[in-house]
Amino acid sequence: MPISKKDVEHVANLARLELDEAEKEEFTRQLASILEYADKLKQLDTEKVNPTAHPLPVRNVFREDEVRPSLPIEEVLRNAPERSGNFFKVPKIMETES
Repeated sequence: MPISKKDVEHVANLARLELDEAEKEEFTRQLASILEYADKLKQLDTEKVNPTAHPLPVRNVFREDEVRPSLPIEEVLRNAPERSGNFFKVPKIMETES
């Protein structure tokens, strides 16, 4: 599947990225190379390969969920632009219909 500079511009626009001409050319070349390699992988005979989500054994890497002391509220909120009592005050992001 070929990729064009216009495709890169479209994806950059969706991601709200501003790319200059050199970056557009470079990303077009890199993405074309990645897609070319993916096409090569499609040619492999994987009929006898079992489906897997990970090539290596996966083990739990999370720490135990245990209660630990935290920072005092005043220290946590010290650099907050706005606060409401013991909470961060943030701009409203959802509007309600009324």
